[in-house]
Amino acid sequence: MESSASPSQEPVPGEASEPVLEARGLVREFGPIRAVDGVGFSLGAGELMTVFGPNGAGKTTLLKVLAGALKPTEGSVRLRDRELRTGDPDWNRRIGVLSHQSFLYGHLTLEENLRFYGKLFGLLDLGDRIPERLAQVGLEKRAGSLARTLSRGMRQRLALARTLLHDPEFVLLDEPYTGLDAHAAAVLRGVLTSLKDGRRTVILVTHNLSQGLELADRVAIQVRGRFVHLGPRDSLDLPSFEHFYREKVEKEEAR
Repeated sequence: MESSASPSQEPVPGEASEPVLEARGLVREFGPIRAVDGVGFSLGAGELMTVFGPNGAGKTTLLKVLAGALKPTEGSVRLRDRELRTGDPDWNRRIGVLSHQSFLYGHLTLEENLRFYGKLFGLLDLGDRIPERLAQVGLEKRAGSLARTLSRGMRQRLALARTLLHDPEFVLLDEPYTGLDAHAAAVLRGVLTSLKDGRRTVILVTHNLSQGLELADRVAIQVRGRFVHLGPRDSLDLPSFEHFYREKVEKEEAR
């Protein structure tokens, strides 16, 4: 397994030669705490990277930096030809983010929620786009239902439809499987599979080793803000990865 214990400003060997998304030396500090500590990677078009790590590893903070919601203390992020600037509306149009917060309005219907967000993005084809996204997550029959009447799994699926509404080229998913029943998890897995269309670049954060490994092209392990492993998925099998993951986390947390 390829491992990178000390990511630097230089691209990690073996990563995409023509990166779509590239992070260099990312640091995010909160006072004396380095929630993200020198993270660097590059991903090509169509690649999906899964980031694993224990609670408190800095995974969500990393996603917030990549999304432009938090300004990095050090380092840079580039999406194709554009460097991330916090609050940049063009960056926001090119990415889709599914976070712990659904950003849904319970008093609006599913269709109204998506229409609201579609107007924020200036989308003109919402009459076609909204039914397509609802069908993509298996909620087309609930288009007229109030969002507050949905189950936890359905709300997560609606939030995913919102994330993909503007057809982003870069997608960030923070623990998307949390709280989902078997049916909702299967729907999500189908949507994630469809995102691997050779065009989109996806970063998935999850605690579930099996689900996270299943669709990954690249695998990272983050502990105490650092990537202690970064490498291709290749032919990794779950049992050997589970053992490798435990060893990496235990070793780093014992330091």
